[in-house]
Amino acid sequence: MPGPKDLDPSSSPRALLGAELRHPREKAGLSQEELGQRLFVSGSFVGQLEAGTRRMQPDVARLLDEVLGTEDFFQRNCGAAARSRYPDHFAEAAEAEAVATEIKEYAPLLIPGLLQTPAYARAVFRAYRPTATEDVIDELLSARLERARVLTDPTRPLLWAVLDEAVLRRATGGPTVMAEALRHVTALVRQHRIIVQVLPFSAGAHASMTGALTLLAFEDAPPLAFIEGPSMGRLEDDPATVARHELTYDLLRASALSPRESLALTESVAEDYAHEDQP
Repeated sequence: MPGPKDLDPSSSPRALLGAELRHPREKAGLSQEELGQRLFVSGSFVGQLEAGTRRMQPDVARLLDEVLGTEDFFQRNCGAAARSRYPDHFAEAAEAEAVATEIKEYAPLLIPGLLQTPAYARAVFRAYRPTATEDVIDELLSARLERARVLTDPTRPLLWAVLDEAVLRRATGGPTVMAEALRHVTALVRQHRIIVQVLPFSAGAHASMTGALTLLAFEDAPPLAFIEGPSMGRLEDDPATVARHELTYDLLRASALSPRESLALTESVAEDYAHEDQP
């Protein structure tokens, strides 16, 4: 396994923790696999901790302090590294997403969070939390827009999204919001910043009928898969499981319209929404 690259400790508490883990491990003369054996985890999991793509849990922090002789350093600091603006079921995936080199996502119902406009995201959050105060909605919206900053780099990460046709047809927030949201997606496509395919209703049954799927690839850590449902999510790092989800994604892309056909359909639906909103 290639060694982890140097991380910028100022980027996040978790990046700092990952950088600090590598040094005592190497000082102890342990490979990632050897340390993983003593922690009862895989060597790839240790690599993900060092690369900042996985969150350190308290039980792992305790074992690290015992094995590496770091007193209580990791136990004291894993709590700060675990703090997040995101819901518990999504926090680790969002943090991994921020350092991914490649993101591939299947969205069955909603425009992916990284591609949402503020008005669209607000409509989604309001639907999820009909009695929440505006302050709560504003905080959720702020966190979502912060996530989208990963797309400010003109080349990384590679973002490939397969959108179910239901994403286009469900008028989230009304015609004006949908027209703006779909035009935002198509603008990113025309700027060659993202790749989007639409999985049409006519495709019938497909490989991911049970829900959303996100695949994350990294420069110096093994890939991850995130499976999401209502108020729940699971981050998978088992190589066989990730490979199975990668096959699922390949099947989805094969069943979807081509990028060019998808762009034409999305622009057409956006125009329909725009005309619908006219007096």
